[in-house]
Amino acid sequence: MKAPHRAIPLITASLVVTLLSSSPAGAFGGPGSDVRGGANDSGELSASASHSRIKVTQTAGPTGGRQGTVASTDVSWKPPPCWYEPVFTPEQLKNFSENDGSGDAGLRDGWYGSELWTDHFRDEKDATTIFTKPSTVKGYKNYNLGKKGYFWRGVAPKVTELDDTSLCSRLMFWQDAGEIPDVPKAPTSETLAEYAYDKVKVPETEVELKPAAKSTVNLPTWVWLDKGTFNDVKVRAALPNTGLWAETTAKPVALHLDPGTDDAEVFPSSGDCAINDDGSIGTPYTKGNADATPPCGIRYLRATDGAPYQLSASVTWKITWEGSDGSAGDLPDGTFETTQDMNVQEVQSVNR
Repeated sequence: MKAPHRAIPLITASLVVTLLSSSPAGAFGGPGSDVRGGANDSGELSASASHSRIKVTQTAGPTGGRQGTVASTDVSWKPPPCWYEPVFTPEQLKNFSENDGSGDAGLRDGWYGSELWTDHFRDEKDATTIFTKPSTVKGYKNYNLGKKGYFWRGVAPKVTELDDTSLCSRLMFWQDAGEIPDVPKAPTSETLAEYAYDKVKVPETEVELKPAAKSTVNLPTWVWLDKGTFNDVKVRAALPNTGLWAETTAKPVALHLDPGTDDAEVFPSSGDCAINDDGSIGTPYTKGNADATPPCGIRYLRATDGAPYQLSASVTWKITWEGSDGSAGDLPDGTFETTQDMNVQEVQSVNR
């Protein structure tokens, strides 16, 4: 069920009523905004529940050149829609509440003005949230100053895609330091690994060809990649103030060729060229092999007429992860595709 649009909360002498919203929770201050709240990637503070504090760092793999993100081969797989994160220390919440107080008190609860925040988090007034059914949340005394821990809140990078209004919808709540909340959608190492999936940057795939300038009708074009062209890519995702991290690894395992026309044969017939033990793909062309069948290659059966064929080379990456708690697992394979021009000539001659 979709949530109704955000409305300004109502206040009684001892009750705060917050209404749901399906609009982006970042309406009060998105990534990079200078709003006091939880720290964002730039080290500033943000009151947006659409902005995660998870830090992603590449620890291995290429850092230059043209790169892109992989697409999951499992079209039904999606990263986690939401989870909970620590947002404020007591001191940070006091500063935020008494100096600004406009932002997201929950994934679907937007509070305008400092009075709502101070009523609930300083003056112990209970709050009633409305999602599936009314729920009363006990207020806090003086922001829990003197205690060690954090106030946690739901986070959803794509909150507009949440159809279930109950997901991660708790009003911001307290958790002692060193503890992960025992609630549904609490973060885990696997959560971080899945979050990092589309943060893995892999290099574009431009294969080596022989003949390089033009292929010739009915003669094979050899395709290969030298060893070292592709290396494992590793990224580490860590959630500050929790001790949780996960390292997600993308390992190249196969190259798929699509000649860009039905008038062609590929080798092997599946178009899938395996990656060799040394990290290379296929076998480089050597003089005298013009008529031989390449382990990885293409034979075009018709010449191009003005416009070149679009040869696509798609690398499959096996995605695995391991976490701070010793857990580990697999994520769906990812692919990244690059296209390049292929001109094919009629003259059946080749430099042997």
